[in-house]
Amino acid sequence: MLNCIIVDDEPLAREGMANYVKETGFLQLAGTCEDPVSLMQLMDTQKADLLFLDIQMPKMSGIDFLRITPNPPMVIITTAFPAYALEGFQLNVLDYLLKPITFDRFLKSAAKAKDYFQLRSAASSPEKTDHFFIKCGSKYEKIYFADILYVEGMQNYITIHTTKGKYITLLYLKHLEQNLDGQAFIRVHKSFIAAIGKIDSIEGNEICIGTHRVPMSRNYREQVIEKVVSNRLWDKLRFS
Repeated sequence: MLNCIIVDDEPLAREGMANYVKETGFLQLAGTCEDPVSLMQLMDTQKADLLFLDIQMPKMSGIDFLRITPNPPMVIITTAFPAYALEGFQLNVLDYLLKPITFDRFLKSAAKAKDYFQLRSAASSPEKTDHFFIKCGSKYEKIYFADILYVEGMQNYITIHTTKGKYITLLYLKHLEQNLDGQAFIRVHKSFIAAIGKIDSIEGNEICIGTHRVPMSRNYREQVIEKVVSNRLWDKLRFS
């Protein structure tokens, strides 16, 4: 169950979102606020896993709240202004709902928050875990970290390529990256993360993993070579 708070200066908008929350079995409404100042006061007493956050509000905008809050809960922006989408995603929001919000779009966004919350909880668990679950259509798939070859990001979807096949789920690549072991996985391109132990060779601007060829951008090449190759490179200078 995810505890959520709705933040919107419009009473009808708060009421509509609250009704959506009540119809969603894995969400629990912890409170509603009309602006971020009230939200900060509420968060002193109420645990929040997820915020449905409007942008244009009195006293402080939703964007300003995100800028000054170091470790906010998961955030789904709700607004009538699409121009804020890019800035919101740069501040690491989970999703962006454009008003008027339909229930099916709300449910899809809430399900993404649930999947991300479960992934993050597994990564931070004191018990070592070797797997996580993602939702693929109507099915929950178990993914073993050891089976991952590489991950490809496609807008708000990711494709996880494994030794057993590929799995597509509604999630952002940066959110998955935050929950992967940095010693076992490395970003090689703005749209690709590779499993270090599965890399067979690096040729030009491509990484070879079995029969797969994964693009490597110039921006990431130096750190990839340093982390994957440098400490394990055998050449005549090493033994001179």
